[in-house]
Amino acid sequence: MPDGDTFPSGPLAVVDRTTADRIFADLSHLILSGDLPPGAKLSEPDLAARFGTSRAPLREALRRLAERKLVTHIAHQGARVIRLTPARITEIYQIREALEGVAAREAALRMSDAAIAELRALLDLHAGRVSASDRYFQGTEDDDFHFRIIHACGNEMLTALLLDEYYLLIRLLRRQIHHPAGVAQRALIEHRRILDAIADRAPDLAETMMRRHIAAAFTRLRAGLPDTSPTPRPRKEASA
Repeated sequence: MPDGDTFPSGPLAVVDRTTADRIFADLSHLILSGDLPPGAKLSEPDLAARFGTSRAPLREALRRLAERKLVTHIAHQGARVIRLTPARITEIYQIREALEGVAAREAALRMSDAAIAELRALLDLHAGRVSASDRYFQGTEDDDFHFRIIHACGNEMLTALLLDEYYLLIRLLRRQIHHPAGVAQRALIEHRRILDAIADRAPDLAETMMRRHIAAAFTRLRAGLPDTSPTPRPRKEASA
């Protein structure tokens, strides 16, 4: 973690891990739901009062949120909810496309038949939601198609990179994607194709389908981002 993202807790601080876990989960939910918007200041006194806790477990929770890139700590300003620039979002999706493509490839080689059957049943459940609302909402980790594949890929380093480093950040970005009519159904179809490739033990196809799926999601997200390209300067007329 960069030096600017550290949260001092004191060398002898004793952290209540159970309380820290609870605060971490609650703050994650508030950030992912938008109740704590990008750039929101996270005042330690206010949060300690809100959660009825001491500073030590609160700082531990903030430290973990910083590790997962949902919170940043700015010198002399304190902790704030991360505000992502279009350039950083592009970088995140480039990383996501590459790493989740590899995860799908590895899942095609290693995912158990039982896990594949469970994931197929989950997609059937998702289909009912999509039909009812034309929205594709995946709530908890166990309810998340991508989380299940990453978790089952069998590569511990890859799993740690995606789930510990980027998973919550990716969930945050998903909520910013504009979903015109029919997109949810299209995403469900793409999920089924990825799973079919995994079930067929076709690693090349599984990776290709996953990368295409994530690239399409990024295209929809990018369409809603502000244009930060520099404004071209007007050309001077040549003197006569």
